[in-house]
Amino acid sequence: MTSTSLQDSTGTAIPALPVAKKIPTERTHHGETFVDNYEWLRDKESPEVVEHLRAENAYQEAVTAHQEPLREAIFQEIKGRTQETDLSVPHRKDGWWYFSRSAEGKEYGIHCRVKAQDTGDKVADWTPPAVEAGVGIPGEEILLDGNVEAEGKPFFSVGGTAVTIDGNLYAYAVDNSGDERFTLRIKDLRTGELLPDVIENIFYGVAFSPDGTRLFYTVVDESWRPYQVKAHVLGTPVSDDVVVYQEDDAAMWLGFELSADLRYLVLGIGCSEYSETRLLRFDDPTAAVTTVISRNERVLYEAEPFLLDGQEKILLTHNRGAINSMVSLADPAELEKPLSEQTWRTVVGHSDDVRVNGAGVTATHLIVSIRKDTIERVQVMGLAGLGTAAQQEPVEPAFDEELYTAGVGGSDYGAPVIRLGYTSYFTPSRIYDFVLPTPEQPAGELLLRKESPVLGGYDGSDYVATREWATAGDGTRIPLSVLRHKSVKQDSTAAGLVYGYGSYEMSMDPGFGIARLSLLDRGVVFVIAHIRGGGELGRHWYEDGKKLTKKNTFTDFVDATDWLANSGWVDPARIAALGGSAGGLLMGAIANMAPEKYAAIVAQVPFVDPLTSILDPDLPLSALEWEEWGNPITDPQAYAYMKSYSPYENVREVAYPRIAAVTSFNDTRVLYVEPAKWVQELRNKTTGSQPVVMKIEMDGGHGGASGRYVQWRERAWDYAFIADALGATELIPGAGPR
Repeated sequence: MTSTSLQDSTGTAIPALPVAKKIPTERTHHGETFVDNYEWLRDKESPEVVEHLRAENAYQEAVTAHQEPLREAIFQEIKGRTQETDLSVPHRKDGWWYFSRSAEGKEYGIHCRVKAQDTGDKVADWTPPAVEAGVGIPGEEILLDGNVEAEGKPFFSVGGTAVTIDGNLYAYAVDNSGDERFTLRIKDLRTGELLPDVIENIFYGVAFSPDGTRLFYTVVDESWRPYQVKAHVLGTPVSDDVVVYQEDDAAMWLGFELSADLRYLVLGIGCSEYSETRLLRFDDPTAAVTTVISRNERVLYEAEPFLLDGQEKILLTHNRGAINSMVSLADPAELEKPLSEQTWRTVVGHSDDVRVNGAGVTATHLIVSIRKDTIERVQVMGLAGLGTAAQQEPVEPAFDEELYTAGVGGSDYGAPVIRLGYTSYFTPSRIYDFVLPTPEQPAGELLLRKESPVLGGYDGSDYVATREWATAGDGTRIPLSVLRHKSVKQDSTAAGLVYGYGSYEMSMDPGFGIARLSLLDRGVVFVIAHIRGGGELGRHWYEDGKKLTKKNTFTDFVDATDWLANSGWVDPARIAALGGSAGGLLMGAIANMAPEKYAAIVAQVPFVDPLTSILDPDLPLSALEWEEWGNPITDPQAYAYMKSYSPYENVREVAYPRIAAVTSFNDTRVLYVEPAKWVQELRNKTTGSQPVVMKIEMDGGHGGASGRYVQWRERAWDYAFIADALGATELIPGAGPR
């Protein structure tokens, strides 16, 4: 490794930057050879690689040292607005109320519970107890103190918890490295003692069987794909654990849950284009796993078995003849016929304007999650008459904002309420219980249980959120959420930031963020671009931004930037871009396409070398990506198309803006080597003088470091980098915490 010196925009010398040596590696596919000079950086066991990464951090720290006061100010603003000693709204499971506490000065949550009461008044029995921040309540038990568990560890994250129906045993899975492989332990809550059963290297998701004798968990293969669901019988050697199901198709993801009525283990197998559900009955130890609809039918669906008027039914949320999905009801006997001969009853019909995201049941109601006009909403209807002419009209809890997010935060099969989470750009997170409709109360009742407190004199009316539309080059209208402080004037002088993601049908839904206020308070107009490849406008919106239409995602983002530049709000020379993971691929693509439009780009855990990763099916999660990007191994067209936009392979000789690649050494989803290679190539080719830096968290995973204070500092770093580049470092008059 060598180093060279650089000058910043003022001509001041900045410290030597790390220059990785070039060791050419050839990659040949479909008759095309790509020479990669930096593939050697993939060897994370190499002392030379680790030394190089530490040198990158040292360089980044020197180049951005002048931003430290701004970072500290933003960190203190986040901290000052956050009620550090707080607690969640208790949720009921069986005979207990479960909740978590946070405490000032503590990095991690403390998981607790308290006994529930049964009086016969169901709504009263499902009304959470009044709990107070920082105040214990009689009978409160601590299940897991994250601060104790994390002591002396470089990283701490909980990947799943489960409790037996009788409330006696508590299972929890912990990751201490950031690589998303967890160690499972089981605590006897009657004694506080840990059972000898310890299961290493499991993935997310843990559940006890209804009788409490077995524990189900997921295992990943060498490429980090969840491929086995196993069952551990308590008190037996882990080596005897039974594989309930193994998925051998490298392009399929496996997960599980218990059916709402706890009668089945439900195995979900799928990719983004089709799926398969398999069921295992709990009441018959000899029963085999059965398939609902074979993957060979190429239907994307979810299945929920339940009893309707005592009869076995399967609730299907599916895309059979319905690109935006619909909900149907099927008799198990129908599912034994060839698909073309099956008759299903329609419950929620298909609509070009409404995307059905999912459906579930309680003992009395159907719950449906939909997306309409970009907004996620919840609808409920009684089970009586479901799928017949007597089916009830859906009831939707009503909210009074235009741009918001409402989703089911939890439901229990026997409960008279469902829990809803609600938020908007300037309404802090709220927790509601929605009392399900009855003949006496046909509209149901929305009960506010908590609004997350925001300190520092926060007033949502100080800010404005509007829905705007940019026009793409092909005439498509792109929804934008435009956020600003109310005192920003439309005089073309403000700074602007465009944020985007645009992959996997993920929607960037309205949500409150304390950290974001620090940018708005500095006069930055914050634009969230709801670009193609996301899910905001239904399945078509996703399909128009994947595989051989992926470039729509990138051009939409540039068109959103042009909208902002021409909106009258900002100075076109003061616009930055931000995105992470697949949104980091977006950052790399727009850096190559339109570097002149941005003063700075921050790419978080960026997927900037996608072709190298996806061409190697042994790399983590690569095979699962073929449904999103195409399979460049077998398809020359997919290879050529990906090569035409891969950020690392399309860096060119042009003046790049200030760029920060932020990553983690132990990230298993987007390996650190991708940004490490990318920043080298950017520095090789740029004709400009703006610094390109890489910030690498040596103890973190895909989500960065684990403690909340550390995460606040990471967000402060990103925002300070952007604000500094935009000349938006000072609070505008009257803004900021009070």
